[in-house]
Amino acid sequence: MGHATILFETGEDLLRAMRRESFDLLIVDWLLPGLSGIDVVRALREAGGSKLPILFASQRHEEQDIVAAFHAGADDFMIKPLRVQELMARVTALMRRAYPDVTTMRLDFEPYRLDPVARTVYLHDQPIELKHREYELAEFLFQNCGRLLSRNHLTEAVWGSITPTPSRTLDTHASRLRTKLQLGQFHGQGQIYQLSAIYGLGYRMEILPAPEAATAPTA
Repeated sequence: MGHATILFETGEDLLRAMRRESFDLLIVDWLLPGLSGIDVVRALREAGGSKLPILFASQRHEEQDIVAAFHAGADDFMIKPLRVQELMARVTALMRRAYPDVTTMRLDFEPYRLDPVARTVYLHDQPIELKHREYELAEFLFQNCGRLLSRNHLTEAVWGSITPTPSRTLDTHASRLRTKLQLGQFHGQGQIYQLSAIYGLGYRMEILPAPEAATAPTA
């Protein structure tokens, strides 16, 4: 289907990886060595992974088992053995819900506006000149505001998984975006968008309140 996939043999391995990596979707089995799939999903949700789509797979098929998986935090459930075409359809549906297709629509992040067709970022309707990869990185970061994205995730999404990308390349592009988009500054309206580097992990586009919102009196 064109997705890059990583296999984890145990739930503990996945939870350790989630401390330094980010993923778009998880397919979790119920019967795992050590922690069960139910425990893994519950731990992920409790750790703040509320938006990550999770597909649960199991040979268990009783109603109480399916209900337990959903209560733990699964977004969908499939009974094994998995049917390939159904699996593909469910993965596509989960990805579409979690990450809407924006290739034909404008993205408004006041005071910024992204036009995926023209591949241009506007600040107060003034176009900002960005190179191809700079725009790709900007769009991906804005689409994932508030989400910590690992360095591997970003380089894979922007440069492609088969292209070796030196670590400094990502850092250089992130630095250019901060300068060109004037990130971290208040532009008179809208929110403040700040690109933060999380040491040893990756980057996160954070949304900060506008100055007047931060100082507004409370009732």
